[in-house]
Amino acid sequence: MKCPYCKENKDKVIDSRSSEAGRLIRRRRQCLACKRRFTTYEKVGESFKLSVIKKDNSRVPYDREKVVAGLQKACYKRPVSAEQIQQMADRIEEDIFRHSDREVNSKFIGESTMKHLRTVDKVAYIRFASVYRQFNDAGDLLEEVTQAISQQNDSSQPKLFTD
Repeated sequence: MKCPYCKENKDKVIDSRSSEAGRLIRRRRQCLACKRRFTTYEKVGESFKLSVIKKDNSRVPYDREKVVAGLQKACYKRPVSAEQIQQMADRIEEDIFRHSDREVNSKFIGESTMKHLRTVDKVAYIRFASVYRQFNDAGDLLEEVTQAISQQNDSSQPKLFTD
């Protein structure tokens, strides 16, 4: 493993942990040349065949890049990093694998995507929801925006202290 700092190929593993029900291994490493630490992630190879059931009941192979592309479109020109997008895609996949092992409904993927976008960026969430939910009119969109704002205000209200 090349060190991301000095590019040397000599390191030692300090710590290893399994997550995602054993599908992912997190390794904490230390470069033997520059002594800096970095983290790597190893995923089990895509040996499984997961199918997505679309709205018309057709089935297509699951493609992570479609999830990432949808997240990138929703987050375009928003303060959301590429790393955050990848982390959301990871969490969406965790939801999928907890829910199913062979087939997953596209609706489940869309709902999971909205759930994770909502926690990261409300505007990106509204963008995704407006396409995914195919709002029929401005009233539907306004209702979704109102809900997102009220949830944001509920969680960010300062607590008042009284004597």
